Amino acid sequence: MEAIKDSVHDHIPVCDLAADLLDTPALQRLRHVKQLSTVRLVYPSANHTRFEHSLGVYYLAREALDHLGIEGQRAKAVRAAALLHDVGHGPYGHQTEGIIERRLGKHHDEVGDLLADGTLAAVLESHGLDPGEIASLVAGEGKLGQLVAGELDVDRMDYLVRDAHHTGVPYGTIDHSRLVAALRFRDGDLVLSEGNVHTAESTLVARALMNATVYRHHVSRIAGAMLERAGERLLDSTTIRAEEFARMTDDRLLSALRDCEATADAARRLERRDLYKRAVWSELGEVPEAVVTADHAAVRGFERDIAAKAGVAPESVLVDTPGEPSMPESSTRVVVGDEVRRLGDESPLVEGLRAAARAQWRFGVYAPEESVGEVGAAAERVLGVDA
Repeated sequence: MEAIKDSVHDHIPVCDLAADLLDTPALQRLRHVKQLSTVRLVYPSANHTRFEHSLGVYYLAREALDHLGIEGQRAKAVRAAALLHDVGHGPYGHQTEGIIERRLGKHHDEVGDLLADGTLAAVLESHGLDPGEIASLVAGEGKLGQLVAGELDVDRMDYLVRDAHHTGVPYGTIDHSRLVAALRFRDGDLVLSEGNVHTAESTLVARALMNATVYRHHVSRIAGAMLERAGERLLDSTTIRAEEFARMTDDRLLSALRDCEATADAARRLERRDLYKRAVWSELGEVPEAVVTADHAAVRGFERDIAAKAGVAPESVLVDTPGEPSMPESSTRVVVGDEVRRLGDESPLVEGLRAAARAQWRFGVYAPEESVGEVGAAAERVLGVDA
């Protein structure tokens, strides 16, 4: 069995199945999709890829399966799903996810079509695996699917530690070894064993701090909004199909944006970090509920109305609403006194973190620096927000 040297987990043993999957074009593409997308415009060392993250998730899945005593074909299927869990991501990862969902009607973890035929299907079938079963595991379906996609999945364990390592911040350094060792199945649900409430809390705190300092940094959000709007204009202005767009790498998308007249300025700005500025940056209580919960079509309407009121081009206004604050990790199941309880019902820390998430929430309207004043004033009048 070969091993691959990893910056987080040291040496990762690679079984024959993993070795064959790693050589497929679909997984090699992930070498060219950055894990943290536009966050690297804030943290220069955050240049790790979804390829290395996939290896890390595969490693933690192996460790979890060993602790749980799961072997044979069932374990092999979970290892394959862990390695393939990000194969459905488009360029720049989550930053283009909304475009792909709206154009193709599927989420990045709906990979049934990618696994149904071609090289990936051939590799899986050569190892006695059903591509349809692997796709279900990637989507988090069934008992074992919880290991790949769920409140206690190995995906979250790896990206928190890996993102903290590469950004240089200390907030995501969870005790993933303890988490993996504490995993148990109880009545078909994946839970943490007795005595691990604090272990679950540490993950919640890490995620909350990483959200505040890394994942939702305002510079990354501005660049992400610029990238998403440019991606939409690219598809509307060229013959590039949504299916082709979804399988691009970061560099191919940036090249396509550069070569399209309607998106060339956005590409230049992203390349040079010449980003839009904040015309509005409002707290949750300062934003009308209808704006907080607005869907994609309503947000685009807001942008057009603000641009018209400010007397600027429509593409000079970006409205960025993150939706209502949520904390899905609070539903993590932990064993307390031989009972399975949700972390949100057991830990007083959860309410404090929910309050912190609401306090940190921000609604943004962005514009070129020379138009910030006009756009901010127009946004106040159109949306009723405090700029």
